[in-house]
Amino acid sequence: MSDTERPRRAQRAVMIWTLALGALAWSAVAQEGEAAAPGIGAGDQLGLWPLFRQSFDLFTIVLIIGSVAAVALIVRNIIEIRAGVIMPAKRTGRLIDLIEHGRFEDARTFVKRDDSFVGSVIRAAMRESGRGKAAMREAAELAASDQSARWFRKIELLNIIGNLGPLVGLAGTVWGMIIAFTSLGAADGQAGPADLSLGISKALFHTLLGLVLAIPCLLTFGIYRGIVDRICTRAMVESARLVELLPAGKSKKDA
Repeated sequence: MSDTERPRRAQRAVMIWTLALGALAWSAVAQEGEAAAPGIGAGDQLGLWPLFRQSFDLFTIVLIIGSVAAVALIVRNIIEIRAGVIMPAKRTGRLIDLIEHGRFEDARTFVKRDDSFVGSVIRAAMRESGRGKAAMREAAELAASDQSARWFRKIELLNIIGNLGPLVGLAGTVWGMIIAFTSLGAADGQAGPADLSLGISKALFHTLLGLVLAIPCLLTFGIYRGIVDRICTRAMVESARLVELLPAGKSKKDA
């Protein structure tokens, strides 16, 4: 399997997982609770959609906002995080050809318009050509580190949302449990088991929302972390090889 095909297959897998989880969640929420719990009227059915409406509060709003943000981030990662954007084959091949054939001035002109990983690293190295090879290597290393961090930052927010989602859901659950037992105390302990179980289920619904938010976020983060690491590592190796081919000791020019 080619290096280009692997990221594409990973992207398709993420899309399939995301769509499957979304369809599962929608199917569950769409069920209106076909069977009523014992002791509860037909108008008090316990489907997920009635629970969603009854559990709607600040925690639910935060989780919904997080879900919308997560979907936007996942779509952006599918579009942007691929070899064709980080290390486009055509531009990288053109730059390699120029440097390997000693056309350094043409390469200098080329990297002025090239914002890819390799182009940015070579541009930084060329800016320090007047200070010697060691300065060029140092500039290239800093540029490569900056480029790698830039691409890892694009997926880091998914990791944050994926870890905070269950915590927000748990906070909503704790708050709902407090409300449920406060209501039980206010009724002098006379609330029926059905009423108490309904309150607890409403509280636990926040945890469910948090997990539904976290699973696709952490799944996408894990897959794309590997993709970013592989592509950036390959770009760093190629950049280091090209830096060694660049001449040092010439007058410094803006690149």
